Amino acid sequence: MKTSICSFSEHKIYPARGIRFVRGDSKTFHFINTKVESLFMRKINPRDIRWTNVYRRINKVVTTDATGKKKSRRTKKVERSIVGASLEVINQKRNQKPEVRAAQKETALREIKEKKKAALAKKAPKAK
Repeated sequence: MKTSICSFSEHKIYPARGIRFVRGDSKTFHFINTKVESLFMRKINPRDIRWTNVYRRINKVVTTDATGKKKSRRTKKVERSIVGASLEVINQKRNQKPEVRAAQKETALREIKEKKKAALAKKAPKAK
């Protein structure tokens, strides 16, 4: 059931209840009863009337609920394995010391360079 809020007193207005007033500038106001409507028409400030929610909120008669704020969901970090390597291998590489990693990188680069030299050596005799 959808309820609306009174434009003056901020009380809940249930369906099929209340009075709707449309001002000359096409602004609509929804009032809970004729008492509220007449106060609005007389331009009486709702902050001055003790039973309105506006007055009660300003003068701290009623506590406002903090439930209006939604808790933001925290993004969870999920670690997944990549196509070429499993999660254990990735974690092992991550936990290695930088010196060990650098040494492995150098050996891998040397191997690649040697393979390239070998490939060039094979191609060179064929060109002659």
